[in-house]
Amino acid sequence: LLFLSSSINPPCHSTIPQDRSRILCTLPTPSTSRRSFLIHAVPLIPILFSTLTSPDPAYSSTFETMEALSGKDYGKIRTQYPDFTSTSSGLQYKDIRLGSGDNTAEIGDRVVIDWSGYTIGYYGRIFEARNKAQGGAFTGEDKDFYRFIVGSGSVIDGLDEGIQGMKVGGVRQIIVPPEIGYLNPKNDPKHKMKGPNPSTFSGQRALDFVLGNQGMIDKTLLFNIELKRIDKNYK
Repeated sequence: LLFLSSSINPPCHSTIPQDRSRILCTLPTPSTSRRSFLIHAVPLIPILFSTLTSPDPAYSSTFETMEALSGKDYGKIRTQYPDFTSTSSGLQYKDIRLGSGDNTAEIGDRVVIDWSGYTIGYYGRIFEARNKAQGGAFTGEDKDFYRFIVGSGSVIDGLDEGIQGMKVGGVRQIIVPPEIGYLNPKNDPKHKMKGPNPSTFSGQRALDFVLGNQGMIDKTLLFNIELKRIDKNYK
């Protein structure tokens, strides 16, 4: 409705579905008189309002999950990142470097990884650095690699899914929406139930600030994963 009071035509934004773009873009040009503008624009108000407040299910399903907007039919549109492959769970991944060898990580294998994590939906703040602990570590020593059994449920679902198919030496970026990410810090304060847990206090604090926030914060996370080792059918 803001567009109706402006003398500038609204842009046909790419995130607006095609049927909505036609409605928004039918407003008069800047050269149209105010009287003519009102004559043309006023009949469009009910159509514009009903269209914007009653989005199609397919359109609203792309909104990011935020507690403050729970049950609403509007919000932040979920980003589809270029060159990333999407899965049915909402995970997006991209191979930065392909590994080598005959073995790929599968359910039941124990894997050893180096990883970093970022709150990509909230200022891109780092909560874990690869190779060396940063942002609050007192020793400055290299951290231990992270180990887990694929499919055991010991890590977040996004990592369990995102590691599969990788070969040793491979590097993969995975974008994890909140539905397949960490548990709320109230239920898993140290991320022991669902890892990986940050190795520094400041990393833990940065992650928990986002995960525990009940406002309009996008809790999407980015992980950089380097696969160091695969132990097949580990028992």
